[in-house]
Amino acid sequence: MAEDPIACPKFPQVAEPITEKEMTEQEIFELDMPDRSLLSGPSSRLRDLSTLIRVAKDLLTGFRTLHFAGPCVTIFGSARIKPGSEAYELARKMGAACARLGFTVVTGGGPGVMQGGNQGAMDAGGRSVGVNIELPVEQSINPYVQRSVMMRYFFTRKVVLVKYSYAFIFLPGGAGTMDEMFETMTLIQTGKLKIFPIVLMGKAYWQPLMDFIHGMAAKGMIGADDPELIFFTDDVDEASAYLQRHAVRQFGLRRKRAPRAIRILGEKPL
Repeated sequence: MAEDPIACPKFPQVAEPITEKEMTEQEIFELDMPDRSLLSGPSSRLRDLSTLIRVAKDLLTGFRTLHFAGPCVTIFGSARIKPGSEAYELARKMGAACARLGFTVVTGGGPGVMQGGNQGAMDAGGRSVGVNIELPVEQSINPYVQRSVMMRYFFTRKVVLVKYSYAFIFLPGGAGTMDEMFETMTLIQTGKLKIFPIVLMGKAYWQPLMDFIHGMAAKGMIGADDPELIFFTDDVDEASAYLQRHAVRQFGLRRKRAPRAIRILGEKPL
C-alpha cells in the first residue's frame, strides 16, 4: 500500500472527532509554560494581563542585567556542537578576539557554540554574559558565563540579545540560529536597527544558505545589495578586522566607566 503523501509522522493521526479528554490535555499543555499560553489563541482578560506582566518582568530583568555589560557582541550558534569540534573552536577563537577588541561577549548561555564563545571571552580576560531560556528540557548555563539571566520567552530573549550588541556573529546552527540571523538582518534591512556588522562563519556549512540569499537578491525578493550586509568568512583575523572597522571605529566605541549600580534596586555591576 502506498504511503499517504500528505501524512506527517510528527503529527497525531486523528481519524475520529476530538474528545473531551484530548481537549483537557490541550488545556493542561497550554498552562504548563507561560509561552504556550501566550501562543495558544484567545485567552481570558486576566490571563492576558498576567502574560503582559510576565513579559514586562522578563524584559526588565534582561535590561537590568545587560545594562552594565558595556558594548557587546552577540555570538549565535547551535547548542548541539561538541567541545573540541571545528565550530566550537571557531566560536572560542572569535569570543577571544571580541574580548580583545573590548567587547563583552553575549551568547544564549547554553552549551555548544554558545559555550565556545563564552569560554574564549573568559580565557582572554574579557567579560562573558549568557541570556538563557526556560525550556521543557532545561538548558543549563555553561561554566564560562560570569553573569546570566533566565528568560521565559524566546522573543524577549531575542530583544535582549540584540539590544546591547554592536555586531552579531553566526556560527553553524539550526532553525533557531537561522531565525536569529534573518530577524537581525530584517531589522537592519528595514531601518529598525543601524547597519551593525553581521558575520557569518562556517563557510562549508553555510554556503548553500548564502547561495539562496544571493538567489533572493537576483529575483528581487530582497535588495540587490542586501547580501552585502553579511560578511562571510572562516578567518578569525579577517572577522576581527571587520569588527574593528565597522563596529569599533564606525560607532566610536571606547572603553569607559560603567554605569553605577544602585544596590537598593538589586543591580550588580559586571
